[in-house]
Amino acid sequence: MLKRFIPDQYVKSIYEISISELKEQGIKGIITDLDNTLVEWDRPDATEELIEWFEYVRSEGLEIVIVSNNNEKRVKHFADPHNITFIHSAKKPMSRAFKTACRILNLKHSETVVIGDQLLTDILGGNRTGFHTVLVVPVAQTDGFFTKINRRLERVVFRQMKKKGLIKWTIEKEEK
Repeated sequence: MLKRFIPDQYVKSIYEISISELKEQGIKGIITDLDNTLVEWDRPDATEELIEWFEYVRSEGLEIVIVSNNNEKRVKHFADPHNITFIHSAKKPMSRAFKTACRILNLKHSETVVIGDQLLTDILGGNRTGFHTVLVVPVAQTDGFFTKINRRLERVVFRQMKKKGLIKWTIEKEEK
């Protein structure tokens, strides 16, 4: 059961993800979470650094779809200026939005990576649907109400995975 929560990769931020390595693995598309993965959950717009990352990813031939549990207004406001396709109210970890994103990208699961900051939504959903998954440290140290609940459960899952020797790394928040 715990193996469903283990990401294929763990990095501190999206900027540490090697796009060239992903391409070598045959990855052509990115399904990414929005809040606390790309920007803080309460930041309405992309940072300059993130805009440069979007441009770089596209220049390398990869497409991006944002899959978020947040509402349409929030996700649309963020994604539209950057011409990024999005799925809002995704109900992650349910697999439907991940499969829809893959169809939008017109790619196979094996050609797509899922990036997110939560085990219980992004990683579980991506793993259940057969994607390569990348867990990033949350951009902000604060969360919305429902995410706070998820984070508590997530810490329990992390401790169990570590105790059983399923992971060697620690989540950033626990290291402090």
